[in-house]
Amino acid sequence: MLESLGLDPVEERVYRFLVTTVEAEVADLVGNLGIDAETAETVLVSMRVRGLVRTVGPGRRRFTAVAPDIVLGSQLLRHQQALDWARREVDRLSEEYRDGARRRDAGRLVEVLPNRVVLREHLDHLQENARHEVLCLRRGHAVVPPAEEDLAEPDALRRGIEYRVIYERPLLEEQDMPTNVAYGVKLGEQARVAPRLPVRLTVIDREVAVLPVVWEEGTSEPAAALVRGGQLLEALIALFEGCWERATPLRIAEDGALTEGTRSCPLGSDDLSLVSLLVAGVPDKSIATRLGVSQRTVQRRVSNIMELAGARTRMQLAWRAATEHWL
Repeated sequence: MLESLGLDPVEERVYRFLVTTVEAEVADLVGNLGIDAETAETVLVSMRVRGLVRTVGPGRRRFTAVAPDIVLGSQLLRHQQALDWARREVDRLSEEYRDGARRRDAGRLVEVLPNRVVLREHLDHLQENARHEVLCLRRGHAVVPPAEEDLAEPDALRRGIEYRVIYERPLLEEQDMPTNVAYGVKLGEQARVAPRLPVRLTVIDREVAVLPVVWEEGTSEPAAALVRGGQLLEALIALFEGCWERATPLRIAEDGALTEGTRSCPLGSDDLSLVSLLVAGVPDKSIATRLGVSQRTVQRRVSNIMELAGARTRMQLAWRAATEHWL
């Protein structure tokens, strides 16, 4: 059990015996562990050199174990540090391998989904296996079955997956769509509406995206691209975030109907004062001094403000404050 810390089976038996008995001589090891005297002496000398045991008593013929948390704890810490380093190296090498594979074969980045059935299967599978979030741009004249037939999103919402969806306004004019969207919003979907959207798009966990690339109204089969990683995926995510910033929130009215909300500022006056200092480039430490609070308090308040504003970074928070005229 302690082999990973450098003790072979015999040494482990000797060490455990000394921990239990506190002190022992070679004869005690021979009588209790069933090993010969020569082996016992060899093991004790080796363990003493490595700091696992020490001699005590008259003539220094008796041995006692060094406290496990001292001698083994330090070894365990070194092993853990080595393991952490190895894990980081594996992660780095894995990323280098994926980058190399992408450079060698562009087909690893983009996969073509040739028809409606394959597209539907991939969308369902990706949503069912989402871990964090799903981002969607939804235009009119869907290329896959309509929302009322799509059970993947409600199931994912119930699992706690975050959905941010932008609907093109003509889509909301289609029959039953307002009811379907309202149902998703009630389950927790964050929905917005825009006059026009450039593409249809679904992004899962910021790791893979699906977007139709060949489809015209009236044709029988759409073709779509499955994008995994790379700058193309980053561009698609940036496209979504840009559309999200300009879109208008959708909410549920008191009568249960879907309605467009306002883009009013969600922040109070104190929060806006703090945002103004951030936008001006004032460091956290200086803000803390000015407000008479700790730097940790400033950082916590900024995190809360970002959550209220729906911003993931301070730069995005500053962008929202500027584009929506909060300051």
